[in-house]
Amino acid sequence: MFPFHTHTFLLLFLLFPPPAPAMQMPNSANTITVTTAEDHNNTWRHFQQFLNSRRGSHISGLSDLKKYLHRFGYLPIRQTNFTNSFDNKFERAITKYQAKMGLPVTGYLDSVTLSQIMSPRCGVTDTSSVSPVSRYAFFTGQPRWSRDILTYAFSRENLIHSLNFSDVKRAFERSFDRWATVTPLTFVETEDYGFADVKIGFYGGDHGDGEPFDGVLGVLAHAFSPESGRFHLDAAETWAVDMAEELSNVAVDLESVATHEIGHVLGLAHASVKEAVMYPTLKPRERKLELTGDDIKGVQALYGSNPNFKFASSLESDISSNQAVDLRFRSSKWIKWMLLLVWFSCMYEHGQLF
Repeated sequence: MFPFHTHTFLLLFLLFPPPAPAMQMPNSANTITVTTAEDHNNTWRHFQQFLNSRRGSHISGLSDLKKYLHRFGYLPIRQTNFTNSFDNKFERAITKYQAKMGLPVTGYLDSVTLSQIMSPRCGVTDTSSVSPVSRYAFFTGQPRWSRDILTYAFSRENLIHSLNFSDVKRAFERSFDRWATVTPLTFVETEDYGFADVKIGFYGGDHGDGEPFDGVLGVLAHAFSPESGRFHLDAAETWAVDMAEELSNVAVDLESVATHEIGHVLGLAHASVKEAVMYPTLKPRERKLELTGDDIKGVQALYGSNPNFKFASSLESDISSNQAVDLRFRSSKWIKWMLLLVWFSCMYEHGQLF
């Protein structure tokens, strides 16, 4: 009897060890992480006063948030006199925003939703023609360029002087190369700004295209769908090409924004995949450079694939660490149960179970 129980105990201990004591973590259930000026601009920072607001609320200043959602395509009301009431239409707009951003759909202004709303972002609206099989999206009508060789140029009258122009050019060259690697497109820089397909410039405030910039953070840049080619960046931002050298808390990575806006220039709208380059927001000092499988599928749906590009390797890089851990965990549990079943079978055959 004793040998059997001893062996059984040892086997079960090895296969199913007791859990380690849980590490004590700070209680963050009531912590709001959306209130720092480093992460959010003054224009949108006052939205934090609407935390936990829901249908039926009436709060002074809520009309500003309605204007924000109207601007980015979630509240298509043909009016400019928005009220401060949290009504049914506003609740539906919040729900649409949460779904588009890949957030928990609650229908009210929880801390996660407010943090997302207050984050610096692209100025292009989020309304789009969504792919039925994925989460990438196109502009309405799926416009695309009719040629495979596109030229781009910088407006010499609208540059920033905080960065070396050669560094700016190299950042854009790398950004264009990312899209060229996965498509048949070729991008060529030209000095002829007037005749370039893609016209790049840094502008401040109202610069004549109906989409004025708002200063530090807020809207970072915007670009227009094919075949417009207009590509504008907010000159008020602290643009950086090397975060090790630029120490500002509100620095914005130029190459990340350039890669995103080129996606718009090519015809991609905003994606709902948070990891995607075409996701609408980018935090200060954040770098998001590499195209995900969703970005690649979207642009290839418009232009086809580069014949030298192998898609399988990119798909592998899109597997999240959580999925990998979950797969290893489930495989480990399956092996343990199989070993236990084999052990009991052997013990039964040798008459040691009863």
